[in-house]
Amino acid sequence: MDWKQIIQKHSRKILNRISMDLMLEAYLTHESSLMDLEDIPQTVDPVWILGKKYNTVIDIQQIRNDIQSRLWFTYRKGFLQIGNTNFTSDRGWGCMLRCGQMVIGQALIFLHLGRDWRWDPDKRDIDYLKILRMFEDKRSAPYSIHQIALMGVSHGKQVGEWFGPNTIAQVLKKLATMDELSSLVFHVALDNTLVINEVKKLCTVMEQTNSSKQIWKPLVLVIPLRLGISTINPAYVQGVKMCFTFPQSLGVIGGRPNHALYFIGFVGNDVIFLDPHTTQQIGMLPNKDIETEHKIDHSYHCQQINRLPILNMDPSLAACFMCKTENDFNTLCHELKVHLVQSDQSPSQSLITICDDRPSDWTLDTSGNLSTSSDNVAVSLSDLELNDKKLLTDSDDDFELL
Repeated sequence: MDWKQIIQKHSRKILNRISMDLMLEAYLTHESSLMDLEDIPQTVDPVWILGKKYNTVIDIQQIRNDIQSRLWFTYRKGFLQIGNTNFTSDRGWGCMLRCGQMVIGQALIFLHLGRDWRWDPDKRDIDYLKILRMFEDKRSAPYSIHQIALMGVSHGKQVGEWFGPNTIAQVLKKLATMDELSSLVFHVALDNTLVINEVKKLCTVMEQTNSSKQIWKPLVLVIPLRLGISTINPAYVQGVKMCFTFPQSLGVIGGRPNHALYFIGFVGNDVIFLDPHTTQQIGMLPNKDIETEHKIDHSYHCQQINRLPILNMDPSLAACFMCKTENDFNTLCHELKVHLVQSDQSPSQSLITICDDRPSDWTLDTSGNLSTSSDNVAVSLSDLELNDKKLLTDSDDDFELL
């Protein structure tokens, strides 16, 4: 073998090794620009993503662009410690907190940029960057992991403990009151019961410059649900799907056993989700002026599409909706009544209860749960926590991507 053959042989080995390393790195960091051809199956079934309907045959690139434009918040490492703790990473415990960030992040995108906004990795969008900076991993950011974890202490969750769907909803409700930029009303429907006039009272305020004119404050509505004991009752599958078809949809926070996820749509009997179980280095994004900041921006958008059979979801979840106007809310209430409220034809498929006013025999107990003398309310918020530890009891070692 002459020297040219030796060089060619070793060059091929080196190139193959480099190629394998790059493929492995892309897989482990979810930053591959090429998606699995089966990420969205070729089917006659429509794909629904946060209230938008797509055809898998002609809209496949639009589907991918829509999913990639959603804010993707994952575990981070290397941030300043949270409060007086030693936590400088949320790996192993922060997955539900990150899912909560994705819900409120999507609400802010809807509010300030619109549902049809799409992320452009080469564009410096000032309004988008302003929203993203609200989630940086530092105490001063209004929706940072620091703020969420420390607010959780008031709900009996020490920093480093796992949250359930209801806890993250209650924490975000408190943090939203401090967000003066967006002036959101964040309402959590107690015991899967939506009282219409109570919500309208929260969202309707007098305009400062005209005391006789009422204005509507944007609403984020969260409805915690428990759709089974250890698995989802198949009778609720169609109702879960419907949650993604309303134009007001912000998705669903929940997961599968021991694994919190943010669900944004469905195809067939599979839900489409964003997975926070990837640990990335902390990164600030002041202006997106330099190459490093472009890479940081990419880290907030998942290039991989994930699917899970609906029946594999954990039965404890929270459906989320965004109503920018009162008309949006009225339309949502109508759609919920038609598709998710118990009827004579489908009594077993009712997901929620909707009423104009709170019945006189319903009161709030000391835990903030609804109680009724007729005992018609079957599920309490404490049940919806799924014993938090049941949903998120592992160390995430089996799921961690480094």
